[in-house]
Amino acid sequence: MVAVQQKVTYSEISPSEFFYRNRDLAGFSNNARALYTSVRELVENSLDACEQAQILPEISVKIEFAPEGIRAGEQVAYTLTVKDNGPGIEAKHLPNAFGRVFYGSKYKLKQSRGMFGMGGTMAILYAQITTNRPVTISSCFDGKITHVLDMLIDIQENKPVILKHNTIPAETTGTSVQLTLMGDYFRAGQKILDYFKQTALVTPYANISLIDPDGKEIAYQRGTTLIPPAPGETLPHPYGIDVEALRRLIKQTNEATLVKFMTNNFHRVGEKTAQKFLSFSGFESSRKPKTLGNEDVVKFVNSLPQFEEFLPPDASCLSPLGEEIMQAGIMKELNPEFVAMCVRPPSAYSGYPFIVEVGVAYGGSLIEPGVKLMRFANRIPLLYDEGNDVAFRIIQDIDWKRYKIAQDSPLAIITHVCSTKVPFKTVGKEYLADRPELERELKNGTREVLRKLAGYVSRKGSMEFQKKRMNIYGKYLPLIAKFSTDLSRNKKPPNYKKLLGSDVAIEPGSESDNAISEQTAKEINEAVAKDNASRTKKKAGVEGNAQQSLETFGGSS
Repeated sequence: MVAVQQKVTYSEISPSEFFYRNRDLAGFSNNARALYTSVRELVENSLDACEQAQILPEISVKIEFAPEGIRAGEQVAYTLTVKDNGPGIEAKHLPNAFGRVFYGSKYKLKQSRGMFGMGGTMAILYAQITTNRPVTISSCFDGKITHVLDMLIDIQENKPVILKHNTIPAETTGTSVQLTLMGDYFRAGQKILDYFKQTALVTPYANISLIDPDGKEIAYQRGTTLIPPAPGETLPHPYGIDVEALRRLIKQTNEATLVKFMTNNFHRVGEKTAQKFLSFSGFESSRKPKTLGNEDVVKFVNSLPQFEEFLPPDASCLSPLGEEIMQAGIMKELNPEFVAMCVRPPSAYSGYPFIVEVGVAYGGSLIEPGVKLMRFANRIPLLYDEGNDVAFRIIQDIDWKRYKIAQDSPLAIITHVCSTKVPFKTVGKEYLADRPELERELKNGTREVLRKLAGYVSRKGSMEFQKKRMNIYGKYLPLIAKFSTDLSRNKKPPNYKKLLGSDVAIEPGSESDNAISEQTAKEINEAVAKDNASRTKKKAGVEGNAQQSLETFGGSS
C-alpha cells in the first residue's frame, strides 16, 4: 500500500495577524475584559511617558456611548478617550507607535510599565475588528504644533494606514487617543473603578479623572508632588546572557579583544573581573570576539553562571516608589489608622535586578473586614488571576496566630515588584510567576510589616485595657470618696485624683463621658443607705443590751 502524498502549503503571518487570531493572550478575551484592558493599556502608556520626562501626570479618561449607536445584539459600542500632558511623540514615529505591533520605546533594559510594545496597538486593533472605526490620535511634541491622525491598521502587513493627517496650533505637549470599540461597561465598570483607585494609590503624584458613560466624573487628586526618579538604561548582566544574546552582542561589537568586549557590553564587569573569567573559561584575553565560533559561543555562555565572582546587578535601572511616596498613596486612598512599609534591598533572578516593596494598612473606615491583597508590578495594578500569583500563596500560608492578628481584621497588604523584566506568566500582565528569589523577598517583606503591625496591635490592646480600667476607676472612685467622707463625718474628702493619674475628677452627676449613670448612682446610694441602717440597728441593739445588763447588775447589788 502506497501512501498518498498531499501538497502542503506554507505561509507566514504578521504579528498583527497573530494577535488578531489570538487576542485572548493579550487580555482581550471578551467585551468586558477588552474594555478594561484598553483603558489600562492607554493609561499606562500615558503614565510611563510622563514619569520618564519627570512631568507630574495629568490623565483624563472618558468613556461614553458611541454617537453612531453601533450595536451587535446586546453588545454596545463605546468611545474611549485617554489624554495626557506628557512629552508627546514625534510626528515621524506617531503612526508606527500606534499602528504596528512590537514597535515602541520599551525594548530597552530598564524599568517601565510596558514590556512588549503592543498594549496600545492591541487596543486599537481590537477596536478596529469590532467596530471598523478609525482611531484618532493627537500628539504635540514641540509645544507648538499638534499632529492629528485618523488611521487604521493593515493587519496582514502589520503597518498603519493613515486616512487623514492634520496639524493645529498647540501651547502644551501631550498625547490623546480616541477609539470606538465594543464593550460592556456594566460588567467591566467595577474593575475599571478598582483599577483607577489602585492606580491613584501607587501613583499619588498624579491627577487622574474618569467620566463614565452616565456622565459621572470621578477625580483622584494628587497627594504629593514627589515623583520617583526616572529609571536609567543598563547593560545585560552576565548571568542573564544566553547563546542568542551573545551572538547579537558579538555581531554588533567593534571591540578588538574579549576583555574590552566584556567590560563594554556586560553589567558591572571590570577589566580584572573579565580577565579572571576568561582565564577561568579557557579563552585568551586578547582574542577577537568575532573569531568565536558556534562551539566557542556555547562554551562561553555555559561558563558564565559557573563563575562566582561577578558582582550582583545594581538598582540604577530601577525606580521604586520608596517609603514616603508609598505611604502618601496609602494614606490618601485608604486612610488607615496604622500604616507600615518595607523596602527590601535589591535582589536579582537570572541576572535581572528587582526590588520588592511591601506595605500594610490597618483599620480606618475605608478598609473592610478581612485580609485584602493589592498587587502591583512596575506600578501596574494586577486585578485578575489573583489565585495564581506568588504573593497570594504567601498570604495564604501566613500563620496569623503568630502575629496575634485576627483574619477578620480590617487589613490591606500592598505588594509592589519593580524590575527590568517582571516575571509575568502571560502577555496580559495579571500575575507573577513563582520565582524562588521573588518569593523569598516577598515573604521577608510581608513578615517585616506584619511584625510592625503585631507590635501596634499589642500596644493598642494594652492601651485599651488600661483605658477601660481607668474608666472604671474614674467612674466609681469619686462616689467611694464621697461616701467615705460621709461615713467618717469628715469635711474634706480624700485625695483620690492621684490614683487616676489626672487632676480632673469625674464628679457624680457630671456630663463627662465617664460619669456614672443615674441608675448606677441610685443603686449605690440604696446599698449604702441599707448598710447604714443595718449598722444603726445593730448599734442600737448592742446599746440596749448593755443598758439592760447594767440595770440587772444594779438590782442584784
